[in-house]
Amino acid sequence: MGLTQIAASILASVLVGALTRGAWRTYSLLALSALAVYWFQPVVPLRSFDFWFPSLSLALVVLVWFITSGPGAGKEKQNLIGLFIILGIVTLVDLSRYILPTPILTATTPPQFIQYIAFLAATILLILILTLLPHRSLITLSIAAALLVAILVILKSPALSLQASIILRTLTNRPIETASALDLRWLGISYIAFRLIHVLRDKQTGRLPELSLPEFATYVVFFPSLSAGPIDRAERFVKDLRNEFTLTQNETLMAGQRIVIGLFKKFVVADALALIALNDALATQVHSPGWMWVHLYAYTFQIYFDFSGYTDIALGIGRLVGIKLPENFLTPYTKPNLAQFWNSWHITLTQWIRSYFFNPFNRWIRGFKSLPAWTMILLGQLATMIIIGLWHGITWNFILWGAWHGLGLFLQNRWSDFTKTRFNPVNPRLQTALQVGGILLTFHFVALGWVFFALSDPSLSQIVFVKLFGL
Repeated sequence: MGLTQIAASILASVLVGALTRGAWRTYSLLALSALAVYWFQPVVPLRSFDFWFPSLSLALVVLVWFITSGPGAGKEKQNLIGLFIILGIVTLVDLSRYILPTPILTATTPPQFIQYIAFLAATILLILILTLLPHRSLITLSIAAALLVAILVILKSPALSLQASIILRTLTNRPIETASALDLRWLGISYIAFRLIHVLRDKQTGRLPELSLPEFATYVVFFPSLSAGPIDRAERFVKDLRNEFTLTQNETLMAGQRIVIGLFKKFVVADALALIALNDALATQVHSPGWMWVHLYAYTFQIYFDFSGYTDIALGIGRLVGIKLPENFLTPYTKPNLAQFWNSWHITLTQWIRSYFFNPFNRWIRGFKSLPAWTMILLGQLATMIIIGLWHGITWNFILWGAWHGLGLFLQNRWSDFTKTRFNPVNPRLQTALQVGGILLTFHFVALGWVFFALSDPSLSQIVFVKLFGL
C-alpha cells in the first residue's frame, strides 16, 4: 500500500467503525475489501490482468466458500447479500471502462464486458458443479488445496512464471519477446492462498466453524492485511467480526498510535535504510569488509522495519473497525536463540507452517522407527524452514536461506539438550553475559542468513561471504 491508499483506508475504516453495526459492518468491510483487491493490485504488462488477478482472487474465495459451506447455505439471505456485493463490485469495476474516461480502481482499462461475462459464466458453471459434489468430501477439499498450491508454485517459480507469461501473451496477442516472470504480480496471493488452505484443512479435520459468505470473504481479503499479512485464523477473525463494536476515543487513539509507528518505521526508517541496504549491485561493487558489513546491517534492519511497519499499519487500521489482528513481530532481534527468534518473526506464518506442515511431518516421520531421534529432528527442521523459504520464492537462494535456518535450529536444539543438564550457571553476571552473548550470536546468524535472502543468485552470496570475512 502507498500513502494514498493507506490514508483512504484509514478514512474508510473510521467511517465504518463509527457508523455501522452488526451485519452492516460486515457488509461494509466486505465491500471495502473487494474494492481494495482491485485498487491495491499493481499494474502488470499483461493486458487487463490488473482486473483479472483481483477477479480470480474473489472467484477463489467464493469457490472455496461453496466447498466448505454446509448444504443449503447458498440460499440463505446473508450469503445471497454477500454474493450480490461481490458480484456487483466486480461488474461495476468492469463496466467502468464504459462509464469513466480513465480507470479509477484499476491501473489500466478493464476488459470488454463480453470477456467478463465469459469469465462469470465459467465461475458460475464451476460453482454449480461443486454443488453437485458431496459436501465435506475429502477428495474435493484436497483437490482445491492442491490447486492453490499449484498456483503458488507457478507464481513463485521464475521459470514457470516466465512460461505462463509467454502462454498468456500468446493468448492475448502480446509480444512474447518481452515476457518476464515479473509479469505475474498477483497481489496478496501468498496470503490469500494460505488462508484458503487453512480453511480447507480445518474443514477436513472438523475444526472449521460455520461461516457466512460475507464473513468468509471479509476474512480472506480483509483490506488492511491483504498485501503483507498477518495470516489470521478464520475462527479468531470472525469472533471479532461478530462482536459488537463501537469506535471509541480510546480505540481511535490506540489505533492511531499504532498506525503512526508503522508509518515511521516503513516510510522513514526502512525507506532510508533501503538506500544503502545490500543488493545485487552492491554485492559486486563493494570490496571493503567493513562497508559490506554496513550494507548487510542496513538490509537486516531495513527488512524488519519495512515488514513490521506494514504490520503495525494493518493492525492499527484493523483496530479502527474492531478487528484485532494478531501480532506478527515481537522484537525478534533481541532474542537469545534461534527458536525464540522464529517465535517472534513473522509469527503467523511460522504458526501456519507449524500447524499444517511441521506437526504433520513430525507425526509421519516418527513412523520410521529405525531412524535416530537426531535424524528426525534434522529432517523436520530442514524441511520446515525450506518450505518457508520456498513460500517467498522457488529459487536456490531461498532454498539456501531456509536450509541455513533449518540447520541453525537443529544445532541450537542439540546444543540446548547437551547443556541443559550439564551447565546451569547461578551467577547473575554470568547469566547476563550468556544472555547478551546469545542475543549477539543469534542476531549475526540471522543477519548472515539475509545474504541469501537479499541476493538473487548463490554466486553473488558466495562473493558477499568472501568479502564479509576478508578472504
